[in-house]
Amino acid sequence: MSDIKILFVSLGCDKNLVDSEEMIGMLSKNNFSFTYSEDDADVVIINSCCFINDAKEESIDNILHMAELKNEGRLKGIIVTGCLAERYKDEIIKEIPEVDAILGTASYDNIIEAINQILTGNHYVKYGELDKLIVQEKNRVITTGGHYGYLKIAEGCNKNCTYCIIPRIRGRYRSVDMERLIETAIRLANNGVKELILVAQETTLYGVDIYGKKMLPELLKRLSKISGIEWIRLLYCYPEEITDELIQVIKTEDKICNYIDMPIQHSSDAILKAMGRRTNRKELVERINKIRQEIPDVILRTSLITGFPGETEEDVDDLLDFVDEMEFDRLGVFTYSQEEDTKACEMDNQIDEDIKSDRRDRIMELQQEIAFEKAKDKVGKTFRVIIEGKLTDENAYVGRTYMDAPNVDGCIFVNTAMQLMTGDMVNVKVTGASEYDLIGEIQEV
Repeated sequence: MSDIKILFVSLGCDKNLVDSEEMIGMLSKNNFSFTYSEDDADVVIINSCCFINDAKEESIDNILHMAELKNEGRLKGIIVTGCLAERYKDEIIKEIPEVDAILGTASYDNIIEAINQILTGNHYVKYGELDKLIVQEKNRVITTGGHYGYLKIAEGCNKNCTYCIIPRIRGRYRSVDMERLIETAIRLANNGVKELILVAQETTLYGVDIYGKKMLPELLKRLSKISGIEWIRLLYCYPEEITDELIQVIKTEDKICNYIDMPIQHSSDAILKAMGRRTNRKELVERINKIRQEIPDVILRTSLITGFPGETEEDVDDLLDFVDEMEFDRLGVFTYSQEEDTKACEMDNQIDEDIKSDRRDRIMELQQEIAFEKAKDKVGKTFRVIIEGKLTDENAYVGRTYMDAPNVDGCIFVNTAMQLMTGDMVNVKVTGASEYDLIGEIQEV
């Protein structure tokens, strides 16, 4: 199949990216060729997202663009996989007949069969059971540059937050067997991965479904023993599931970054209850204070939602006070997206988009002030930095500290005449700061 060139478009979150890398591995194993250019592509695979409306629109725009190319005779086939394909199969088939194959979230392992079918002129639609867990591909191709890679430790979610569609399109929570995860992590390390980033819809519940208890602390301890892995980063830790045991493992294991991504969504008890969240303001404050007491240099990232149905100005004031009090190191704010087939979609007192956006902007303005002060506090300190690349025509590189997850946080610009390679880890003294980024120079050991 080397004469068939495939363009792969991966949209959405890092968990979706792992699925894309799995598919690329399957295709590579079967001798398919790849291209980065739509002008050279024979088949386009779009791994789609539909978590919120903006993501849905991006996916649809990509599909429609490829449909135009196909109508011009420039493509032999279009395959849509992922969350949009799972959620809107019938609509895609009806509205975009140019799409030749559709694979749901639990059937992307049928990608080879899908391509073979469409190349012989057939349409192909495949949906797996959402309680299925696809065996991870040994030939997975890392697309992040090779020095960091994502380890998806579970699929699906049981939380059923009232605004979220994920359980309907990804199924119930399903942990990946620990031995399989260790094998995958060793394979990644042998291929040059230095930073392992653990992801799932919720990482903190890892193991409950297959081992009868939370096994994330044990998994972290085992991953920490793998040679070649320098950093282990945790994303998507629900606050109510962060145990004292987990805090102690993060505190004591040197390879685990003192960084916790902890989505909380709001601080108002009334809104948290309406969202179906399982914490209240008091519990959030206690948990955050406990984490900071045990791990003083911890970096806490969170995400918030403004404009949830029924949110009042008093709720927004509560959220602003909470953000001001907690001083999160990293914070992102989304406006509420009214998603069909969710409980929140049918709630009264839906809020205008302009009001949602104004509330988001007010919180982000406050957070920018907090972030700037925190960045200034880093000046004069030295951090271990992983190099991401070089600035063109300058003696400067872009890197990340333990405080920064790729593609979501800031970076540090490293001034040096030394020749560095992507993935190198060096000590850097911070000499300057902006709102979200740092500036530094190599610190000789």
